[in-house]
Amino acid sequence: MTARVPSWLFPALTIAGLVVVWEMASRFTALPAFILPAPSSIVAVALEWRRHIPGHFAVTLYETLVGFALSIAVAVPIAVLIVSSRFLSRTIYPLLLVLQSVPKVAVAPLLLLWVGYGELPKILVVFLVCFFPIVLGTAAGLTSVPPDMLDLVRSLSATTSQLFLKVRFPYAMPQIFVGLKVAITLAVIGAVIGEFVGSERGLGYLILVSSSQINTALAFASMILLSVMSIVLFYALEWLERAVVPWAQE
Repeated sequence: MTARVPSWLFPALTIAGLVVVWEMASRFTALPAFILPAPSSIVAVALEWRRHIPGHFAVTLYETLVGFALSIAVAVPIAVLIVSSRFLSRTIYPLLLVLQSVPKVAVAPLLLLWVGYGELPKILVVFLVCFFPIVLGTAAGLTSVPPDMLDLVRSLSATTSQLFLKVRFPYAMPQIFVGLKVAITLAVIGAVIGEFVGSERGLGYLILVSSSQINTALAFASMILLSVMSIVLFYALEWLERAVVPWAQE
C-alpha cells in the first residue's frame, strides 16, 4: 500500500525548482543584479538587515490585523442591517458600491491629510480595502438560507434575534469566511498602500526606500516577507474556519 503524498509537497517542490532556475538565470545571464537579484543575494541582504526587518514586519502586521478586525466589527453589523431591511438594502448597498469603486490609492493621501501621520491612516486604508468583501460575503450568506427553513423557525415563534443567531449566522458562516479570506489577502495590500503614501516604518516603507536607493535585493526580501505574511494569515483563517464551521468541510 503506497503512502499518501502530503498535499504541500508538490507546491514546495515547484517553488524550490523555480528558485533554482532563478538563481541559475541570475548567475549565468547578463541581467544586472539591480533589475533581478539572485535569491542568494536576497538572503544575504536579509541577513544584513536582520536587526531592522522584524520591526518593520511587526508594524505592517499590526496595521493589517487592526484594520482587518475593525472592518469585521463594522462590516458584519452593516450586512445584518442590509439583510434585515429592504429599505436599507436599497439605500446603503448602492452607497457601498460607490465607495468601493473609489481607488484606495487615491484615498490614502486624503487620509494622511485628515488624520495625520502615524499608523492610523494605514489602518483606515486596510479597513476600506477589507470592508466591502466582508459585507458582500456576510450579506450573501445571510440571504442564502432556504425560505422553508425560515418559515419553519418562524412557526416555532422564534424572535428576530433568535432567527439570526441560531439559523442565519450558522448557515452563513461558510460564505462569511469566504469574504474574510478574500479580505485578509487584500489587507496586506492595503497596509502597503498606506505605507507607500506616508510612513517611516513598515515593509512598504522599506520597499520604497530600498527602491529609491537601487537596493533591489532588499525590496525583494520585503516583498517575499509580505507574501509570507499574506499566506500565513490566509491559512490561519482557513484553520479557524475548519474549527468553527466543521460541517462545511464535509
